[in-house]
Amino acid sequence: MEVGFAIDLAAREGWNPGLNDAECFYAADPSGFLIGELGDDPVGCISAVSYAGRYGYLGLYIVRPEFRKRGFGRHLWQEALARLRGQTIGLDGAVARQSYYTRCGFHFAHRNVRYLGRAQPTAIHASICPATEVPLDAVSALDSQVFPERRDAFLRSWLTQPKAGAFVAREGERLSGYTVIRRCREGWKIGPLVADDPLVARRLYDAATAHVGHDEEIFIDVPEANPAAQSLVEALDLSPVFATARMYAGTDPTIDLGTLYGVTTFELG
Repeated sequence: MEVGFAIDLAAREGWNPGLNDAECFYAADPSGFLIGELGDDPVGCISAVSYAGRYGYLGLYIVRPEFRKRGFGRHLWQEALARLRGQTIGLDGAVARQSYYTRCGFHFAHRNVRYLGRAQPTAIHASICPATEVPLDAVSALDSQVFPERRDAFLRSWLTQPKAGAFVAREGERLSGYTVIRRCREGWKIGPLVADDPLVARRLYDAATAHVGHDEEIFIDVPEANPAAQSLVEALDLSPVFATARMYAGTDPTIDLGTLYGVTTFELG
């Protein structure tokens, strides 16, 4: 109930969640979704998803418009921080709210920028195959380059969600990248996009867009801290839509931003 309510609120805010996000997010941490209620009426939500009790992520921080400026958001925020106490905590916040998060103990790491493009017909390179053809453990090991903790339960759901396309790039027996494209309320989103180099990233992007209909809207959230990712979206002639501030409370996690071309989600990191 909690996750579905949060996803519905996100859709009303225009955040364009995926059609199957609720099920996938729940798999990441079933206890990580908090609802604020006034009597029996749900008024707001926040996610405080924990990975192995060491790394937490805040997202889906929303109060229904008619209940704003009454302190409900503050209570939700405090409960979420309490749940993740002692962990490094990440979030993707609105750039305009950056000073608020700084006052709460978060520091700026880099911006993530959402880009919009259109799917074009393209051939799929021979090195690309469906992710179902390789063991989950191999994909999870690759994912660990760009995410600070294993998230196998989430990945198992994310890679196999209905309508999605999940692809890996192979160099012999070794995986050199992977990506997922999923159906959203509007268009499609690519995330994550992990690749050893720009050539592999482009091949995976092409496979993802080939999975959807011609001229469908495609969104991808790109870390500015990876110059190669910026060069890729420029070469693809994608247009920036908006940006978030990636911020952390605690020590910055050790991840390889040079191989991250597309963030998984702004809600779960």
